[in-house]
Amino acid sequence: MIAATAKIHPLSVIEDGAIIGENVVVGPFCHVGPKVVLHDGVELLTHVVVTGRTVIGRGTRIFANAVIGGEPQSVSHDGAETTLDIGEMCVIREGVTMNTGTTEGGGKTVVGNHNLFLANSHVAHDCILADHIILSNNVMLAGHVKVEDRVILGGGSAVHQFTRIGRHAFIGGLSAVSYDVIPYGMLNGNPGILGGLNVVGMARAGIEKASIHQVRRAFKQIFEGEGSVRANAAAIREQYADSVPVMHILDFIAADSDRALSSPNRGKG
Repeated sequence: MIAATAKIHPLSVIEDGAIIGENVVVGPFCHVGPKVVLHDGVELLTHVVVTGRTVIGRGTRIFANAVIGGEPQSVSHDGAETTLDIGEMCVIREGVTMNTGTTEGGGKTVVGNHNLFLANSHVAHDCILADHIILSNNVMLAGHVKVEDRVILGGGSAVHQFTRIGRHAFIGGLSAVSYDVIPYGMLNGNPGILGGLNVVGMARAGIEKASIHQVRRAFKQIFEGEGSVRANAAAIREQYADSVPVMHILDFIAADSDRALSSPNRGKG
């Protein structure tokens, strides 16, 4: 079904069964598969492939040579029909690839709203991305990665499968993210080392100075205390019960995960 207000270039292919919303624009040499949904205002500029059971949210723009909704690049993929769900007002630049999920991983890859994917970045199967995230050029997310709100990943960084990255974290360019990164953390290097806090990002997000100082104190107590990281985090929970940013960090550390935590020491020789 194609809405009457959609503009489809005659040199593009929209397969029967695709659902094309109001004011969608499809430029030349695009291919939209039969199980794709393009919500109102989506724009495919040129040479874009959208395939699989893929839904793209309102107002999202996709640039040349992106391939969205391809089968998962997993040796265990059994060919089952899985999904990719992309939110509203995302910008997906040249050469970006995003894959559907795998049966064993829950069957779906999910991308939130207002995210920016720069050229040649990759979102693998079963990833869960929140909102207002930036993947710079050539960023690679392996399967089952979870990225929280307002994370920025620098160019060429690579994230190991099943890794979590907490809200407002900053990943430096060319970094190897092998372990979970706490909210507000700043990680650099290969292997990646948690060098401190994304103070600039916190300030830009409107977090007050007093709260930032609390997070700094908590960071030292967690990573420089005598006990283990998890024990130190549990020990200070009552002390920071009124600090929302610190509680974000403590809850992240306490949650179950398939990966260990990045720290100022993990990865050093």
